[in-house]
Amino acid sequence: MIDYKKALNDFISYVIVEKGLSKNTVSAYRTDILKFTAFAQKKQLSIENFEHHDITDFLWEIKLDGLKPRSIYRLIGSLKQFYKFLNSENLIKNNPTVYIISPRIPEELPSMLTFDEVTSLLNSVSADSAISIRNRAMLELLYATGLRVSELINLKFSNVNLQDCFLRIIGKGSKERIVPFGQKAKNFINIYLSQRKQSLSEDDSVFISRLGKKLSRVEFWRQLKNIAKNTGIVKNITPHTLRHSFATHLLTGGADIRFVQEMLGHSSISVTQIYTHLNKDKIIQQHKTFHPRG
Repeated sequence: MIDYKKALNDFISYVIVEKGLSKNTVSAYRTDILKFTAFAQKKQLSIENFEHHDITDFLWEIKLDGLKPRSIYRLIGSLKQFYKFLNSENLIKNNPTVYIISPRIPEELPSMLTFDEVTSLLNSVSADSAISIRNRAMLELLYATGLRVSELINLKFSNVNLQDCFLRIIGKGSKERIVPFGQKAKNFINIYLSQRKQSLSEDDSVFISRLGKKLSRVEFWRQLKNIAKNTGIVKNITPHTLRHSFATHLLTGGADIRFVQEMLGHSSISVTQIYTHLNKDKIIQQHKTFHPRG
């Protein structure tokens, strides 16, 4: 019988070392496989003896628990990778996930803010405290660069070039990219750095908490929620909303899609193309303006 704990640890080591996956992806894999092994133990089944119907029973139970289609889609991917690994290590003979079909995920256009809404959001952050100044600098940089929130909170001084206004970012899959930012973001970063207590910093992190600790994703999200609430914008605003807004505003302004792809760190241009769908108002206006029967 397979040792669940050892199999999971070996699998996690494999995806880290061999596949070079990001921490978030590795964490998702771990969470998904733990759910699966818990189900197997509850049913008193060994994962090497699972058959197709056992996998579908597990997925059905997960669905009844309220897991969303997108999460189920990811879970199936995790199981396929896990069993593929077990198979390659000769720990199992059959792979019960081979004929499992992933659910069709409806395409969801990312939420975004208009330029005026972004301006309102940024301007609503007062400069009356060290935390507010830090928050303004982070939001300005987020909108100026389209960084992922994990890339923002993990930003190091060694990766920031304030003189030439660019960042060196190590993104998903340990891929490096150069991301420029503008004068406004530079000005607010300089204001933040001028009052930031360097002695409180534990490491090379640019943005830190009040106690000098590394700022967490949850804390930044909470700060953003409070800022958005005070602004009066009714949309659900997350750090990713500013990333989406950054991309859409660039494309609406006429930026080349491959430039935007590089800035966002997308491995495939098909991922970036979703932002072209958000410009329907501009497309309609262009049709009215230029079509002979518009």
